[in-house]
Amino acid sequence: MSKADTVEQQPELRRVMGPGLLLLFVVGDILGTGVYALTGDVASEVGGAAWLPFLVAFLIATITAFSYLELVTKYPQAAGAALYAHKAFGVQFVTFLVAFVVMCSGITSASTASRAFAANFEEGLTGLDIGGEWGTAGVVVVALLFMLVLALVNLRGVTESLILNVVLTIVEIAGLALVVLVGLWAFTKGGDVDFSRVVAFDTAEDKNAFMAVTSATSLAFFAMVGFEDSVNMAEETKDPVKTFPRILLSGLTIAGMVYILVSIVAVALVPVGELAASDTPLVEVVKAGAPGLPIENILPFITMFAVSNTALINMLMASRLIYGMARQHVLPPVLGSVHPRTRTPWVAIIFTTLIAFGLIFYVTAFANSSAITLLGGTTSLLLLAVFAVVNVAVLVLRRDVVAAGGHFKTPTALPVIGFVLSLYLVTPLSGRPAQQYILAGVLVAVGVVLFFLTMAINRQLGIKGAGILDPTQLAEKPD
Repeated sequence: MSKADTVEQQPELRRVMGPGLLLLFVVGDILGTGVYALTGDVASEVGGAAWLPFLVAFLIATITAFSYLELVTKYPQAAGAALYAHKAFGVQFVTFLVAFVVMCSGITSASTASRAFAANFEEGLTGLDIGGEWGTAGVVVVALLFMLVLALVNLRGVTESLILNVVLTIVEIAGLALVVLVGLWAFTKGGDVDFSRVVAFDTAEDKNAFMAVTSATSLAFFAMVGFEDSVNMAEETKDPVKTFPRILLSGLTIAGMVYILVSIVAVALVPVGELAASDTPLVEVVKAGAPGLPIENILPFITMFAVSNTALINMLMASRLIYGMARQHVLPPVLGSVHPRTRTPWVAIIFTTLIAFGLIFYVTAFANSSAITLLGGTTSLLLLAVFAVVNVAVLVLRRDVVAAGGHFKTPTALPVIGFVLSLYLVTPLSGRPAQQYILAGVLVAVGVVLFFLTMAINRQLGIKGAGILDPTQLAEKPD
């Protein structure tokens, strides 16, 4: 049986996601680790004007979202950026690189969430007088155990993961609403609030104002990523052509408004130095806004649920991409193995989990900056590179006229602006630390080595037809 015949016999993905579930998926994937863990790091770059990088990141993400909307409504299939790159450029290695970089971004994002989870777990136990200071080793152990639990959840299957996503999304929204309400309570009760800090722009001595904003935006952009994951669920969404535009833009707008409100509340209640020094900045905000109330003991655990959502979605996506690439013979075939009982890609799940373990150890042992900052910044670096490709692809694919029925079309200027801004934030000119390039380069190099090794093995074994001929199969369900 030929590879093409095998692909044709695969059943279509079940369309289980309506507008409500899709909105929860988008909002849940965006609202998570970024705002809960990186608010202080963003503030350390620009001072009290921490809301500004979040606003700029929101605008850049929205511009790129318009490109995604044209493409996902034009090609309402799974695989996202890899599919668009394949259709636009038709070069299998480019398609593979885009897919692998997206996969890497999912793992670095989940690893960021795992460190944030561990930091909040320690903070929560300390607040309840259950445990004392653990030190780095204790935080790393909890982060690794957290990744292991995520792997077990994903081994259960995508249905269970999506159900858990709904629960975790509601929890993380509740946590951020709690922070905003604490801020409002402190404002009205005449607490220790200093609004002058919100407009105080303060940069490091070695950076001018423009460089400080772009550097902070490069980091804040991590808080806006997640919307692009939704296009990988296109084949599981009811009526994606009509649903995606309003739901994706609504989800981005909700996230952007929440981020700006939270950053204003955070800086008004807590001095920038204290925010930057904490791995649990929003916990510090609640402590300052509602001292003595039990809320400050609850928020660390809410944060743990919130970052769990980010990690769960990203590890699910990463393992499915690895599985899809292995099934198309551009990665070792063993990565495409399916568990006979759960019908999940168990080897791909173990592989991506081991990479996450390696990242957690690396940033702990060798990072000059905060582990959360390094992993979050690397995630935004990888995805901004993908966004630059997608913004070009939408223009190239204007030559491809699809069947009648219509699709969303973005103004031509937006992909051009999106490409320029995304590319700039990828380059060192944006003030991005060198360690982020090193970490991203190592991850991509692993993929390139595996790709050419697999190609060599295919030639030795006489396997023909290998390659990403149909990127939609990258996100297929195990058969």
